[in-house]
Amino acid sequence: MTVHNATLIYGDGIGAEVIASAKKIIEETGVPINWEICEAGAEVFKKGLATGIPNETIESIKRTRIALKGPLSTPVGYGEKSANVTLRKLFETYANIRPIKEFPKVPSPYNGRGIDLVIVRENVEDLYAGIEYMQTPNAAQCLKLISRKGCDKIIKLAFEFVRSENRKTLHCASKANIMKLTEGMMKQRFEEIAKDYPEIDAQHIIIDNCAHQLVRFPEKFDTIVTTNMNGDIISDLASGLIGGLGFAPGANIGQDVAIFEAVHGSAPKYAGLNTINPTAVILSGVMMLRHMGEFEAANSIEQAIYVTLGIDKVSTRDVSGSQGVSTTAYTEAIMRNLGKTYVRTPTRQYKPIVLPRVAKLPVVKTRRVMGIDVFIESNLNPADLAAALNKICTQSLFNLKMICNRGTMVYPSLGILPDVGDLYRCRFILKDEESNLKDNQLIAFLGLLQPDFQWMHLEKLNVFEEKLAYTRAQGED
Repeated sequence: MTVHNATLIYGDGIGAEVIASAKKIIEETGVPINWEICEAGAEVFKKGLATGIPNETIESIKRTRIALKGPLSTPVGYGEKSANVTLRKLFETYANIRPIKEFPKVPSPYNGRGIDLVIVRENVEDLYAGIEYMQTPNAAQCLKLISRKGCDKIIKLAFEFVRSENRKTLHCASKANIMKLTEGMMKQRFEEIAKDYPEIDAQHIIIDNCAHQLVRFPEKFDTIVTTNMNGDIISDLASGLIGGLGFAPGANIGQDVAIFEAVHGSAPKYAGLNTINPTAVILSGVMMLRHMGEFEAANSIEQAIYVTLGIDKVSTRDVSGSQGVSTTAYTEAIMRNLGKTYVRTPTRQYKPIVLPRVAKLPVVKTRRVMGIDVFIESNLNPADLAAALNKICTQSLFNLKMICNRGTMVYPSLGILPDVGDLYRCRFILKDEESNLKDNQLIAFLGLLQPDFQWMHLEKLNVFEEKLAYTRAQGED
């Protein structure tokens, strides 16, 4: 038998209990695993390491390329970035896979609906890149970064995942109707890549409608692929359809490393009480076994959970209240049921996921910069600000095209003045619109602004292949 190497991180709070449960059950199947026990999370933060992840843990994951971890917390008052996010970034685990499946005898308003869906979430970019700035003392900015490569990787993996589980339908959920360049890129790449998977029913859905339909008709969904924040929100929503986060496993998949963890937090107030539900972590271990190619053992554990819940009616207190059993008793019940089958919930025929390779990025043939957006801090009203900027433009290569505040154009006036803050986006277009703005010309213009205005940042107005590569403000022609 193949001996697998895996990094094991107990984590914080209830982590020690739920990881111990999963480890014990996995070992009972007979799959040989060489566990490398490592640290991460709160205790590491307390030692003064700002990442919460020591080098020993990083080196272990580099060696094993597989990790099963408990929940990690970022304590208030010390530590910096989330240790969970740091691990995903370090190892480029770009895909988060969240199965949502109905469990027998677990109370839910949706019992009997046959919910069996999976959410595939982009895991490293979007707003969760965490690039934020205070542009003025009263206006904050967060950059939403969506890349073609990021879209292609997550979308191709989602299609390959559908194939690996012999599923039929893949929805792409986006907000492309509003964010036409970022979320729009996800939709565009989905529709293009879908052509390579003709046997899969590929459909686009607006994310808010997706959330609406998940609550009304969750059984109609099969697999959903979406951007990072959208996926974070709807995957927690979906876990509420089947009994809560105690039944929500997860996998973070990268080209070289896979990290398996439950979705729930460390719940420190329940630590050491032997009452917590370990199902989500056990099922994360099941996902890990399938990633290793140990399909028989994975299916055995999954079926044992169904038998324990559905036939023996043994569950923890989050399901059965005062009638619930302890974490260790629930674990032992699952171990006794290994090898048994719950006929009402058959196991899918799984096969390995083919990790996709992304082609080189295309190179545009023509490009130019036709202007700039300059973000200016000012307490002037829009009319006075426009008058001052137009005066400056007379000495420059630019015309002032528009000014917007919080996304709505306030100059030229539309006749109704919205409530404004102190951060204005001012759009300057070259007087010769067919020319290409040079950096030295841009810098010279900023020098004209500097004596009278505090500018915060700027964006070049690109034109790629003769198509505008920026959006217009609300009300702008």
